[in-house]
Amino acid sequence: MDLIKAMTFGAILSATVALVVGSQGSSAGPLAIHAVHLADAKIYWSWPIFLSASGLSFGIMLLQR
Repeated sequence: MDLIKAMTFGAILSATVALVVGSQGSSAGPLAIHAVHLADAKIYWSWPIFLSASGLSFGIMLLQR
């Protein structure tokens, strides 16, 4: 259950950071932000941010046990 919570937090953080940086036209180098086209919408996403944010929040949840 903690992993699902951590992945949710990672998705929210990734979408927020990628939206701010990607809307300025930057890929932010190692963050690898790219635009994903869904129907008529453009969504910015970054897998490195998602994985690191999910790992960080999972670690914090394990420390709180």
